[in-house]
Amino acid sequence: MTTPKKLFIKTYGCQMNVYDSERMAEALGGQGYVETSEAGEADMILLNTCHIREKAAEKVYSELGRMKALKVEKPDLKIGVAGCVAQAEGAEIMRRQPAVDLVVGPQSYHRLPEMEAKARAGEKALDTDFPEEDKFERLKSRPKAARGPSAFLTVQEGCDKFCAFCVVPYTRGAEVSRPAARVLDEARDLVERGVREITLLGQNVNAYHGVGPDGSDYTLAKLIWDLDKVDGLERIRFTTSHPNDMTDDLIAAHGECEKLMPYLHLPVQSGSDRVLKRMNRSHTAESYLRLIERIRAARPDILLSGDFIVGFPEETEADFQATLDLIEEVKYGQAYSFKYSTRPGTPAAERAQVDADAADDRLQRLQLLITTQQRMIQDAMVGRTTRVLFEKPGRLDGQMVGKSEHLHAVHVADPSLQRGDLRRVQIIGSGTNSLQGALLD
Repeated sequence: MTTPKKLFIKTYGCQMNVYDSERMAEALGGQGYVETSEAGEADMILLNTCHIREKAAEKVYSELGRMKALKVEKPDLKIGVAGCVAQAEGAEIMRRQPAVDLVVGPQSYHRLPEMEAKARAGEKALDTDFPEEDKFERLKSRPKAARGPSAFLTVQEGCDKFCAFCVVPYTRGAEVSRPAARVLDEARDLVERGVREITLLGQNVNAYHGVGPDGSDYTLAKLIWDLDKVDGLERIRFTTSHPNDMTDDLIAAHGECEKLMPYLHLPVQSGSDRVLKRMNRSHTAESYLRLIERIRAARPDILLSGDFIVGFPEETEADFQATLDLIEEVKYGQAYSFKYSTRPGTPAAERAQVDADAADDRLQRLQLLITTQQRMIQDAMVGRTTRVLFEKPGRLDGQMVGKSEHLHAVHVADPSLQRGDLRRVQIIGSGTNSLQGALLD
């Protein structure tokens, strides 16, 4: 019996990279690989990288330096770099770190089996193309192993918005939507293997316009309504959205589709119209606030999440105050906030930068406000009833952790709970980043 080869994947960044890592593992599974959580015992190491955060490429090179030592001990070890840094850096990765055997961009990972064979033959393998063939179609056969209760499902990739700070259009390419029938087939397959909640993914997911089963143009809302009919699927979520693509039918779905959870991640980035224009965001603070009003009219209990960049080139204290004012008005249950950092090749990288100390101070003030709002919303959950999908054991004996409809982490101590249970829970306590609950049935 052939001993299986071991694959170690380290995933950086967004949920889409998590999904991509799963598919890469599946692609290499056909080559005899099984996953391991220990890099030291791997026959192949893949770094699935993200280019969003500051000095992303340098962090990858630093990690590769540590991995190089493993290759000295195990000469047959193969090292690969995938994802957005791979797309951006290309052959430069191999030039700077000769220990790397293969480099593959996010649109080409369906070609991993051929690239792995090339690397095993002692050749370097590089593929950062934007191929015409559908990578999802090439990878359509997924193993039938059991899955956890929640899963990601990519429905859209790329972005056509060209925000001045963002590298996604250059590393992921133009917006492409998967045919609805293929998405639905994958969703049914996931449900058959134990998944009860699916999060639809896309760099700009609400720009989804796939071909429907009948050949018609499908919006994200139409796709959600078809998923609503999938027996055994209990919950639907989607991320990440752009304000300009929150269509009327998608807003209505939040109020009418019971399986669509009352949580929406809708990045605004800044509350200053001047900064938004410089960012090429094509919406205003006022249009964003009116959109929030419409969404809350459709689903009053919806929890909103957002993204914010502080210290964007030429941002003034008045611009930053406008962002704080917007946050005060919206009241976010969660948010991601970042200090602006340059991305080579993007328009904003060439502009006058904000003083680093001022940007640090603004980030701290913004995060304090967000944290305060988040805690207030969590505290208001105490005494309320929610349905929790339990996903994993907690740190305490007999404790399970799951997600509420609003994506809050909820801890419940009850030995009867099993992974995948969807139960009614009364919230009895609020912690820093989670809630405590008690089973009601």
